[in-house]
Amino acid sequence: MKKIAIIGAGVVGATAAYYLSKEEGIELTVFDEGLGQATKAAAGIICPWFSKRRHKAWYRLARMGADFYTRLLADLEADGMETAFYQQSGLILLKKDEAKLQELLAIGQQRRQESPLIGELGIRKRSDDVANLSGFDYYLWASGAARVDGALLVDCLLRSASVSVVKKKVRLGLLDQGRYQIDHQVFDGLILASGAWLGELLEPLGYQVDVSPQKGQLRDYYFAEPHLTDFPLVMPEGELDIIPFANGKLSIGASHENHQGFDLAVDEALLQAFEDEALLYFPKLIDAASKTARVGIRAYTSDFAPFFGEVPGLPQVYAASGLGSSGLTTGPLLGKALSQLVSGHPSLVDPADYPIKNYISQE
Repeated sequence: MKKIAIIGAGVVGATAAYYLSKEEGIELTVFDEGLGQATKAAAGIICPWFSKRRHKAWYRLARMGADFYTRLLADLEADGMETAFYQQSGLILLKKDEAKLQELLAIGQQRRQESPLIGELGIRKRSDDVANLSGFDYYLWASGAARVDGALLVDCLLRSASVSVVKKKVRLGLLDQGRYQIDHQVFDGLILASGAWLGELLEPLGYQVDVSPQKGQLRDYYFAEPHLTDFPLVMPEGELDIIPFANGKLSIGASHENHQGFDLAVDEALLQAFEDEALLYFPKLIDAASKTARVGIRAYTSDFAPFFGEVPGLPQVYAASGLGSSGLTTGPLLGKALSQLVSGHPSLVDPADYPIKNYISQE
């Protein structure tokens, strides 16, 4: 029996746990401190196709990540799990200069050739078909865009895997013969899916880790009548996103704060600014019965690119980090890829395209 530990039960770690639980001969343990997890405070829009980032490897990962949800949903449904965490609600994409919508439409049409998941595309005029929205005349519509509730996704993956999470902060110890110690237990292999906290695990072992924390904040609004189930996603220009969920919940956010460290304090002024902007597009926000705040810490690298693979100098220790605000898009795919590396199967993603050695090095 091969003993494997996963540190971090966000979307990457939970997906890896889910797929490893299907492998014969693996005994699995998952550790997570439970504080500041990016997945549980993620906005949750799956729509990478209009990105103008020039990093081709990043876009390929994001495109494949969006497509991978089709497989993940099928796998979970085959296990008898509910998959309400995911819904293709469609996206209303806005630009202050509405002439730019034509450029984005052309990008979407080109990318739809390799990503049919994009679905129906077109520039539309605001009318009754987008009731309750205001503040714009034209928008770009993409029917294949989806929203994901990160907390529900992680819960579904872990329940299907029948894995309980050891809720504590742990350290990594090196033993002889390529084995590792965590929480007084000995393991043959590890997956480090601790996001922005990856440095805390590897730096005591003499590693330099190019991963920094990015604070993300958003608000959830709750309405007495659950009328938002089929409401589309709204993505204005800037940081603001308006994301409807089932049962009358609407999320507004999220911030991208690169210089707040691991601070988890709620900034009410920042969230109020989001609310004021959102009211321009969705005036009925004022009718919300209640609201709560969420704060999480994302991981980003100096060039804002993700990485994954085997940690240099640590056989059978695999890591992924640097996913930034696209973690819910790329995380499940990378979790699956890490599970394949651990179990010796061909990976859906080539680690050479996202080289870990560029971000983790021995001092």
